[in-house]
Amino acid sequence: MAITPPPRRPRTLSDAKTEAEALFKKTTTKPIETPAKPAAVPGVRELVSLRIDQDVLAFFQDDGPGWQDRINDALRKVAGK
Repeated sequence: MAITPPPRRPRTLSDAKTEAEALFKKTTTKPIETPAKPAAVPGVRELVSLRIDQDVLAFFQDDGPGWQDRINDALRKVAGK
């Protein structure tokens, strides 16, 4: 005795319309594009706000002007760059 699948429901105009709309939407919908990360330009610095303990800041400022460069150099060294 062979098992026969149940009869399919006849397609209606509504089914065809729904399928066509779904295919059209998939074809015409633009994929979400993630913005490209801008390439870092060597030597360009970015202004940031950073909270540093007073004693650490005093350590770098004690040698006079250029303290921000010294902080940057210390951070670069720790970052392995």
